[in-house]
Amino acid sequence: MLAALRRYAIAGLLVWLPLVVTGYIIKLLVDLLDYSLLILPEEWRPEAWLGFDLPGAGVVIAVAIVLLTGMIVANILGRRLIQLGEAVVRRIPLVSTIYGAVKQVTETVFSDGGDSFRKVVLVEYPRSGAWSVAFLTGTGTRETRERTGEDMLTVFVPTAPNPTSGFVLLVPREDVIELEMSVEDGLKFVMSLGVVTPAADSPGNAPLPVARDGGRP
Repeated sequence: MLAALRRYAIAGLLVWLPLVVTGYIIKLLVDLLDYSLLILPEEWRPEAWLGFDLPGAGVVIAVAIVLLTGMIVANILGRRLIQLGEAVVRRIPLVSTIYGAVKQVTETVFSDGGDSFRKVVLVEYPRSGAWSVAFLTGTGTRETRERTGEDMLTVFVPTAPNPTSGFVLLVPREDVIELEMSVEDGLKFVMSLGVVTPAADSPGNAPLPVARDGGRP
């Protein structure tokens, strides 16, 4: 009897838990984007002419702002205006440091030609013989190569189940093993605490010459 109840409970959780978590995350994102309505005058907001709050209206506003901004900066005049605005921001102490770092990370991640967060790799961490799933984020600096005598790669080792935090490591290129696992599968692997593994026929990403000899044996 108890075994049957346990089986039913697990079967029910497998149905409801993903739905509840997904709905909760979506609700958090929608609530966050709804703050974009605050940029509109009160008389222009949906609740002013509908008489009630319209959940998700902020999503439409946020998407419209992003698209409109993209249209503006896609031409010469728009780029010039953005450059003038950035010149002002970069003159403000502290703000310029934060803005510059965030802008550089954003450009690196979303650049079509970059390799940041497009490869999943294995590195020996936190000790020799223990391997961690990591994401390739870039190459080491000239100083790190000169001081270590090694061709270094920069990798991000995420924490589980929250991949937004983790550790940035500089690892010798020959000690990094590239995986065929896609970035999406890598994130699923980390967030599920290793429970969700990629399918054997996962296409992964195009090969990148990370390890000279396929990694250390």
